[in-house]
Amino acid sequence: MKRPLQVALIVLVAVAAATAGYLTNRNTQPPAETAGVSPDAGSALLGLTLPDLAGQPQALSQWQGKVLVVNFWATWCPPCRKEIPDFAEVSLKLSEEPVQFVGLSIDATNKVQAFQDEHAVPYPLLIGTPQTLQLAADFGNQAQALPFTVILDRDGRIAHIKLGTLKADELEGRIRALLPAQRS
Repeated sequence: MKRPLQVALIVLVAVAAATAGYLTNRNTQPPAETAGVSPDAGSALLGLTLPDLAGQPQALSQWQGKVLVVNFWATWCPPCRKEIPDFAEVSLKLSEEPVQFVGLSIDATNKVQAFQDEHAVPYPLLIGTPQTLQLAADFGNQAQALPFTVILDRDGRIAHIKLGTLKADELEGRIRALLPAQRS
């Protein structure tokens, strides 16, 4: 291969990689209001009842009145595994606030239990189904990709939707914006 052709090929691959990296790491999900999802669609999440790791049914409506952070994830999803420590950190940091985190895993119970045993996630992990993942599509995640997070305000309205990972600072900021202002 001639030298100019090699250089052109290397530049082309570098540009393609940079473009792919940019598209992967940018916020690909517009706010719920601009994605055509009604802010009142949170009632579909609050209507869910799914089993916890002990097989006991848990209704998401039990956390109505709190900011509800619902994270669709799976143990086989590397970005999901990467973001859960940030979710755990923020959930512990906001444990005195009216906030509830819930992980909806699209995975086998034994795999989620093994993950929980290893990582001690401080919030409920519920076992979803393919129909649960369909709900993510109803919220604008047509590809049903993971991780996918929906944040409901204290009135059960959708405040934020994110396809892809959420870092601790962004997650905490989104939640704090929904909490009552602290009085001095």
